[in-house]
Amino acid sequence: MDGIDGRVRTAVDLWLRWLPRWQLGSVRSRTRICRKCTGSPLATAAGFGPDVPHVVQHALISRLSLIIEDAVDDYTVKNLPLLHRELDRAAARRRRSGYQPTDGLSPEFQGLDPDPEPEPGEPFLFTLGELTGVGAQEQPPREPLSDAAKAALRHEVALSDECARNTGTAVCLALVDHRPRIAEAIERLVEPQITALLADMFRGLDDDGGMGGDALF
Repeated sequence: MDGIDGRVRTAVDLWLRWLPRWQLGSVRSRTRICRKCTGSPLATAAGFGPDVPHVVQHALISRLSLIIEDAVDDYTVKNLPLLHRELDRAAARRRRSGYQPTDGLSPEFQGLDPDPEPEPGEPFLFTLGELTGVGAQEQPPREPLSDAAKAALRHEVALSDECARNTGTAVCLALVDHRPRIAEAIERLVEPQITALLADMFRGLDDDGGMGGDALF
């Protein structure tokens, strides 16, 4: 099994294969801050600047986050029996919770809103969000935990968090080595689309207002 360096390399490779399919024209505005990407040290390690579109960043950060999550899951199974049991119970409850539109998405779309914003005056007949929970089954009552079990579980959660931090640091360090590849792809595939969009915007302003470019300043 690949170590962290190998898994980061694979994640970057997959992102580089995906990036040529991305089109700036398909981007829609977000109504909520992305918790996965905002302030993420992975974005810093990748060398993403403020002008890199969120979806482009999200596609790579999601794949890298899976590396951290998989490492924590493996550590939990091997070392944290109480937390593992609670997570299994949570997964069982989720299976009974009916249709979940965000389950099973490719890494590029995980954490994003499942539905686009409706156009004014053109409401959707239905949205995926409205279908959430369809087919839900009755949930069995949760088994109460003793105070001792709660304390032990909190300790295991702290160990899980420490594993996530350590793995995240290792992923960031490995990612720094791929900055040149990431920067080259951004320059070749993303920046020309942004430049073209800005040119179209200023061309539209000139056509609508009948003003030259100097009149905008």
